[in-house]
Amino acid sequence: MIEILQLSKAYAGSGTQAVSDFNLSVPEGEFLVLIGPSGSGKTTTLNMVNRLVEPDGGEIRIQGRNVLDSDPVMLRRNIGYVFQEAGLFPHMTVAENIAVTPNLLGWDQARIRTRVHQLLDMVQLEEAAFANRLPVELSGGQRQRVALARALAARPPVLLLDEPFGALDPVTREAVAADVRRIHQRLGLTTLMVTHDMTEALLMADRIAVMRDGRLIQVGTPHELAASPADDFVTQLIENPRRRAHALAEMLNA
Repeated sequence: MIEILQLSKAYAGSGTQAVSDFNLSVPEGEFLVLIGPSGSGKTTTLNMVNRLVEPDGGEIRIQGRNVLDSDPVMLRRNIGYVFQEAGLFPHMTVAENIAVTPNLLGWDQARIRTRVHQLLDMVQLEEAAFANRLPVELSGGQRQRVALARALAARPPVLLLDEPFGALDPVTREAVAADVRRIHQRLGLTTLMVTHDMTEALLMADRIAVMRDGRLIQVGTPHELAASPADDFVTQLIENPRRRAHALAEMLNA
């Protein structure tokens, strides 16, 4: 579904490669998580998939087609994208936010209303209670659910998620993450998610791609990474959740 071949990117004046010789294949229906520390290149890589960032070299193919051969605006209308801070239009209601892409694509209003109804049900927001609210009237978790619905409005085959739960409290974060994974499976999406949280990656991913300094260090299932980490850096990432749990247990038992 997504093929990334020898991808590279350097930002002007940085003196370093943000992404270098990056190669990755994401099969149809897979939930793949890109993980790494700040500055590892994971968000740059994600944003090159829908050309929010233009690559300096290499290729990205979606369903066999080079994204550089597509108009970037039309490309982005056919790829779902969820930001960390939701990014809802503050002057639009929930229903209007969800309908943005279908409106741009010229859907008729009856079809749009049906799709808004379907999506609010899918993200577990009652239409009568939420459709006419403004984003300011929503909690953080509700805003992120609306952002997910908006990303899925035009039935994209690919969903990109950039730290989608980072601004949420732990309880809400867990609930929204579970819904994202459920919707991924229900719709048969190909999902690429960026996070810096290994616990989140281990719980959600079919496979995890570890990045450091713009390069792909290792890719594998959670079990494969835990059983055979490529180096000490991957070992530390894998052990972080265990250390945090141990520290919490010690604190609670003190």
